[in-house]
Amino acid sequence: MSEEFNMSMRKFLKQVGVTSQQAIEEAMRNAGETTGKSFSAKVVLTMDDLDIEHVVTGKIEGA
Repeated sequence: MSEEFNMSMRKFLKQVGVTSQQAIEEAMRNAGETTGKSFSAKVVLTMDDLDIEHVVTGKIEGA
């Protein structure tokens, strides 16, 4: 793949990571007491032009 492609993809993924972390942290603050709780998480990446849907699931532990 080209360097331009790699940079574009990295920039997009960084934006996804940073904004997702901010959204999760805000939601956790607003949830009140989360110690000992586990929260299911799911991210769905779609690219209509490439007919792709990629799903990532996991757990986030409260603090």
